[in-house]
Amino acid sequence: MQVRRVSDELAVSPQISVADVHEIAAQGFKGIVCNRPDGESGDQTGYGEIEAAARAKGLEIVWQPVISGQMSDEEGVKFGEIVDGLPGPVLAYCRSGTRCIMLWALSQAEKQPTAEIVRKAAAAGYDLSALAPRIEHLAASRG
Repeated sequence: MQVRRVSDELAVSPQISVADVHEIAAQGFKGIVCNRPDGESGDQTGYGEIEAAARAKGLEIVWQPVISGQMSDEEGVKFGEIVDGLPGPVLAYCRSGTRCIMLWALSQAEKQPTAEIVRKAAAAGYDLSALAPRIEHLAASRG
């Protein structure tokens, strides 16, 4: 499991397993968001299994499946609402973590300068420079 901290309240990760849930709880996470639809790959642990393990450890968990390459701005907003509604810190996961960090970036469009969003993503190991114009447009359209 590769946990990549974005902030004190959020980290992202590639696909987790049932066995990882114990470590997630041990690291102090209180909430989990799954952004991966079931059935993307044959070796993927389904959401239901992760959900059961998380609940058994006392973690809150939300499923927000987002299809890779088809992410909407509204899904970014919803991601922010989900994270804000969960006890923190929160771990969000998908296949590689990229979907989660992109959703987070879209959710931050009105809250932080684009350069800061891109910098925080880079510090977590994700290059979102190509997403910067979309973040700027989103912030301008809401502002």
